[in-house]
Amino acid sequence: MSGIVRKASALGALAGVAFGLSACVSDGTMPRFSAPTGAYATLPLPPMRLFGPTPVTPPSRSNADMAQDFMDLSFRLETGRPMDAFSRFEGPISVAVAGSAPPTAIRDLDALLSRLRTEAGLPVYHTGGDAAITVTFLPVSVLRQAAPGAACFAAPRISTWADYRDATGATLDWTDYRLRQRVAIFIPDDAPPQEVRDCLNEELAQAIGPLDDLYRLPDTVFNDDNVNSVLTGFDMLMLRVTYDPDLRPGMSTLEVATRLPLILARLNPRGEHIAPAPVPDTPASYGAAIARAFGPGGTGGRLAAALRAVAIASPWNDHRTGFALLAAGRLGGPGEREAALRNFQSADAIFAARGLPLYQSHSRLQLSLMALGVGQFAEAERLAASGIPAARQGQNAALLAGLMFVRSEALERLGRGAEAAAVRTEGLGWARYGIGADTAVRRRLQSIHELAVTGAGHPPATLAAAD
Repeated sequence: MSGIVRKASALGALAGVAFGLSACVSDGTMPRFSAPTGAYATLPLPPMRLFGPTPVTPPSRSNADMAQDFMDLSFRLETGRPMDAFSRFEGPISVAVAGSAPPTAIRDLDALLSRLRTEAGLPVYHTGGDAAITVTFLPVSVLRQAAPGAACFAAPRISTWADYRDATGATLDWTDYRLRQRVAIFIPDDAPPQEVRDCLNEELAQAIGPLDDLYRLPDTVFNDDNVNSVLTGFDMLMLRVTYDPDLRPGMSTLEVATRLPLILARLNPRGEHIAPAPVPDTPASYGAAIARAFGPGGTGGRLAAALRAVAIASPWNDHRTGFALLAAGRLGGPGEREAALRNFQSADAIFAARGLPLYQSHSRLQLSLMALGVGQFAEAERLAASGIPAARQGQNAALLAGLMFVRSEALERLGRGAEAAAVRTEGLGWARYGIGADTAVRRRLQSIHELAVTGAGHPPATLAAAD
């Protein structure tokens, strides 16, 4: 299949990028998502919570490093194939919606288009008619027939699903598409609201701008780990560079590279005063190992793949290493709780040392789940609470809800019932956006409650993470 793909396999099939209940409990086994029963089957749910304006964090790397990032993102596809020449739209970019858009989709699309206009300076707007970019919502079963491993995808030179089915490989080839005029984006209409929003962010950004994803970049949606799910300050800078008047569709790599230093100095003067700190490229073997670790199949083969990714990434000691450690920790089988704990703690320490709070929210969720499962409720509450601010700032409602569910259960066990109820209610509101279906929300909350019940039968254990 040709096209830009947002992988559904990274971080599992759970909504957004939350690992959810994948941590090992006290005996090393995985918690199960049992069907909601008793009070949980009819638990009243609060209204869905929605995020407000996205806080913007400017990129914090040198312009020299980001010039190389731009070249790699703009002149290569995710498959590794090189682009023939520089590619972008010219003039105003219209965006239309087709199919049965979920209730939150139009709101999220309009918020995204507003950000693209104000932060990236792009002439992009929502239209009800024929458009340069058409976002079509289809049942997930239809999409998966075309792209089994994708949450959503984009394709060039077409507008409709019928166009896509009838298109040839040459039509769907991005490598020679210099002046973009038509792009189609396909998103499931029955996915959780957050997944729809994430697809809109990544696919629209790549339909308009750079086409590649790079594991080496921790501050972008242009990364297959999917930790960042809304456009970042780095992403907006890359889009602003893409549409700088000093660049034109059809330029060669040399022509673009020659102009980049002056463009970045003009658009991002603070980056001129930051020393270059180039990051090693990520070999294809790492991406293949991560894809296998989060893909289908038995746990044993997936764990072996995660451990291969850890071995490949160990020399870097960066977010890629931590991400692989999280994968290994979540795949440990019975009797491997201590190994899982070491993996999660190692990942947490790397994220802390690298100043990556959103990544660290994931390790804090895993560690808080483990603490809950061994009856160390004060530590579970502390760990979960420490991950909440970054999950909120990163606008990851699925992750935020998971942390709040763990924290509320720990608070209950600590005798702080009123506090627990308030945290749980807020978490349920975020879960309706991040997880989606009411039954799935209730099931997630019940599973964490059952983990806390299990932990109540264990003496407190020593389980701590770095601050």
